[in-house]
Amino acid sequence: MSRIFSLRFFICAVVLAALTLVSIHAEPPAVPAQTDSDPNLPPKGGSWSLREAKVTDASLPRVLLIGDSITNSYLEPVRKALAGQANIDAWITPTTQADKSLPKTIAAILAWQKYAVIHFNMGLHGWQQGRIPEGQYEPLTRQLVEDLKTGAPQAKLIWATITPVTVKGEPDKLNPDIQPTIEEHNRMALGVMKTEGVTIDDLSGLMLQHLPLAAGDMFHWTPAGVALLTDAVTKSIAPSLPKPGK
Repeated sequence: MSRIFSLRFFICAVVLAALTLVSIHAEPPAVPAQTDSDPNLPPKGGSWSLREAKVTDASLPRVLLIGDSITNSYLEPVRKALAGQANIDAWITPTTQADKSLPKTIAAILAWQKYAVIHFNMGLHGWQQGRIPEGQYEPLTRQLVEDLKTGAPQAKLIWATITPVTVKGEPDKLNPDIQPTIEEHNRMALGVMKTEGVTIDDLSGLMLQHLPLAAGDMFHWTPAGVALLTDAVTKSIAPSLPKPGK
């Protein structure tokens, strides 16, 4: 009887040791990867959407552009200008800082990819009265910066000032009804960016010098104007890209 017990004990000990050895050398459980199924990610189709880079070299740093149709106009030219230097995603959106879903959307995008540079603007769609509550533009813009820093602490942040609004059909004239709000929002945003240590890409100052290049629809720019914007955005991003091998 004692021999049978000893044999059973020996077999159990061997099995336990084997299981322990396997568990020590087994691969750790995989951390679930961020996927496109996150409900807070913007859609990837349509005019307002998340535009994913076509990655051919995954070793290149990733850049995120955030902005409206102005950003959309220079997205592809900037991608072309920085080809071989960066993979560039873009969130093209008409939203404002007052959008209650904005923090979750920002968090989802920044969890989806790791960005070396974030070039962002959120302002042209905020001029309508009531869209951003009175007195809230500055604190909401500060919150946007804080959300970007929290979600992408490694990223270089670059704020693009809001481009001018002109008179419809008279591109060389500033719109007297809308432009004062644009200028006030730029003023407040610049104050936030200065205190938060965010780099400025002054697209407003640039295009104020080239109003005849406005497209005539109040908001957009001719191909020559887009070329100026592309050059400015490219030059603001390029110095902040990590050097190869870093």
